[in-house]
Amino acid sequence: MQLYAFGINHQTAPLSVREQVAFNVDGMENALRDLVENGAAKEAAILSTCNRMEMYCNATKPDHAIDWLAQYHHLPRKDLEPYLYSLPREQAVKHSFRVASGLDSMVLGEPQILGQMKQAVRQAEQAGTMGILLHKLFQSTFSVAKQVRTETEIGANLVSMAAAAVRLAERIFPSISEQNVLFIGAGEMIELNAVYFAARNPKRITVANRTLERAQTLARQFNGHAITLSDLPEQLAQNDIIVTCTASQLPILGKGMLERALKARRHKPLFIVDLAVPRDVEAEVSELSDVFLYTVDDIAEVVKDGLEARQGAVKEAEVIIASGVSDFIHWMESREVVPIIRALREQVEEVRNAELEKAMRALAKGESAEKVLEMMGRGMVNKFLHSPTKALNQVHGDSRDNFIEVVHSLFQLHPEE
Repeated sequence: MQLYAFGINHQTAPLSVREQVAFNVDGMENALRDLVENGAAKEAAILSTCNRMEMYCNATKPDHAIDWLAQYHHLPRKDLEPYLYSLPREQAVKHSFRVASGLDSMVLGEPQILGQMKQAVRQAEQAGTMGILLHKLFQSTFSVAKQVRTETEIGANLVSMAAAAVRLAERIFPSISEQNVLFIGAGEMIELNAVYFAARNPKRITVANRTLERAQTLARQFNGHAITLSDLPEQLAQNDIIVTCTASQLPILGKGMLERALKARRHKPLFIVDLAVPRDVEAEVSELSDVFLYTVDDIAEVVKDGLEARQGAVKEAEVIIASGVSDFIHWMESREVVPIIRALREQVEEVRNAELEKAMRALAKGESAEKVLEMMGRGMVNKFLHSPTKALNQVHGDSRDNFIEVVHSLFQLHPEE
């Protein structure tokens, strides 16, 4: 078992790099199968969010998995390496525990990452790329994360990304109740933002999505109306606030489309929050003077409220995580000796069967039972002890004392008695 975690996140790579290695949710299972079938890993799970892309693998040669990542996204490996972290064994376990507990998030203590990790595990299970090692890793990860969130104040005074988006909007507009809000996408992040904005009673809420049915389902929750993405060019100018987060691999809102919308709005300000990775809004849109564009990285400053209170819980969380890492490594080590135990038992069974066969032949020839049992017992003892006795006689130098100590421990010997 060789556990590795590697990837990039908001601490190691800018958004422009993260979006290049993001995985589309619809293609995740195929990607996982390709990774394993190509021999780059024996087991694999991929976590891809707006803030991170991480791969958790059981891999003999992790470099092969990194090569696969670069090739899959059509990137030279040298372009990724400056931003990439690679964590073996204990470090990988600790990282997984910290991520799920919200200690590695842009918003310290945020709970959404735990759901995203569980989704990543479900996708790996459906792709058939989860094995004993990763199943145990994530089972332990979710258990530790639950303990951290239950026993510490890591989630106290939390300002979410959605709450931060509302605060930013309120810096631009005196009252959201006088504005029209457009949500592009219908996933969990958009739904969370819709809850926060709806609480401010905007004039109108619109949900745009690739499929009209999903847009209608979400819009009904907030007395809004639904449109498709193809309706955006005509509908865009009617909205003052836009929050977008889709799984599109290409920008949905281009500079030209927004220039036309601004012209129709007579250059009234337009506030846009792009929470998608890859980005839904072309980077050039930030050049437009009447557009206030914020990406997921831009919101980091706003979510610092309450950070000091949560940082006090980090030390408590790290103690829980350290204990969990120790337990997991102990489990890994116990699994690693299983093949040795199995081989030892098979060897002993071979000796037993050989001696038993000899004894049965002797009995068939009329030998006394007492003599046969004595012969069988002596034969088994001699064969069982042959290898360790030979090794003891041959060991010398600095390793002799260590070897003798191991033998004492292994066979529970107490020669001084």
